[in-house]
Amino acid sequence: MSAAMICGAFPTNTDMYTGLDSLKLSVKAKGVVRSEIIKNVGRKHRYCYSLFSEFGSRGLDVVSRVVANPSGNLAISSEQLVYDVVMKQAALVKEQMRSIEEEEEEEEEEDMDVQPEIVVPGTLGLLNEAYDRCGEVCSEYAKTFYLGTLLMTPERRKAIWAIYVWCRRTDELVDGPNASHITPKALDRWESRLEDLFKGRPFDMLDAALSDTVSKFPVDIQPFKDMIDGMRIDLKKSRYDNFDELYLYCYYVAGTVGLMSVPIMGIDRESKAPTESVYNAALALGIANQLTNILRDVGEDARRGRVYLPQDELAQAGLSDEDIFSMKVTDKWRAFMKKQIKRARTFFDQAEEGVTQLSSASRWPVWASLLLYRQILDEIEANDYNNFTKRAYVSKQKKIVALPLAYAQSLVTPSSTKLASSKNLAVRGKGEAERG
Repeated sequence: MSAAMICGAFPTNTDMYTGLDSLKLSVKAKGVVRSEIIKNVGRKHRYCYSLFSEFGSRGLDVVSRVVANPSGNLAISSEQLVYDVVMKQAALVKEQMRSIEEEEEEEEEEDMDVQPEIVVPGTLGLLNEAYDRCGEVCSEYAKTFYLGTLLMTPERRKAIWAIYVWCRRTDELVDGPNASHITPKALDRWESRLEDLFKGRPFDMLDAALSDTVSKFPVDIQPFKDMIDGMRIDLKKSRYDNFDELYLYCYYVAGTVGLMSVPIMGIDRESKAPTESVYNAALALGIANQLTNILRDVGEDARRGRVYLPQDELAQAGLSDEDIFSMKVTDKWRAFMKKQIKRARTFFDQAEEGVTQLSSASRWPVWASLLLYRQILDEIEANDYNNFTKRAYVSKQKKIVALPLAYAQSLVTPSSTKLASSKNLAVRGKGEAERG
């Protein structure tokens, strides 16, 4: 799965923040929430309880923007679907950059990365506390990334924390302790809650932080909705016929994070690369990270009856689900894994091309994430491709070594390197697997 945060169990008491205890973030009743900053407070507990308790189904309405032909095949390819989202987000950022330039010319101001903050009396302290809570979550569950965010400007740092927390909460809906109680109806409610916070109507403190973030930065709602669609896929689907299907799933649960984050991290003013190409690189990093998750967790997923590997490529390698469930490393499995690892590295290569285009203060956490995740693939190889009973992980010592390396990489200035289009990412991934 993607990044995660726990929404927890919601017992039938009146504490609006019940269920966050597992994150050590339970907010005590001390007047933290006020009507002027968080709307519909009276319905908060009822909403949270019904989110996890109400059952219902509407079928797998995962890709509403993709039309299926009579044979059931997608009329729009996964890469075209993702490309459309990338172009829309890039257009938003371009528009913001033009607006900033116009304002600078008119007012002779220096750096206008975000819109001016409008402070309503009595709300600034609440928002600061909301962002602090998000920072606590990030520091607890993504320590290395959190350290990198400390180099960002305060506005960007807080915004990245807010996005991280929302992604974690979303992921934990279907991959956390309450996953067995989550239904399509619950995800529908979560999506409605997302739409509300984008309209300035957050339900709780953590939502308030994200609501404030999206009001300041040119963040589009579509990647957030797409991530929820990824959760819908997990409720219904446990097999993927080919890499095109798997690529779309990886976009939903991880590639979306890159599209959410680039508007916050910012593109370096010295960058000559097209805006959309920077988004393509961010998308590639999300795809690479998720493919790495999948390869690392083959055994864990198999024990849950899930196989996140292309069925057609398994068959071509002379393998089947039964071979995976048997948990035995064979020569066929090693050969298959070598191709899958090569594909993941291809996406990491694509991601590296774009990291240097980000603003200088934002590069370190991205480089740290990229280098550390890429090393997981090395550990799978070191385990002789036994990802059934051995979990590949990067040791603490290697993490410590990676941090200064990531920092050194972050000092590299932007270049005019031509970056690949997202339309080519899935095609390139397929080609690498075929060439082996």
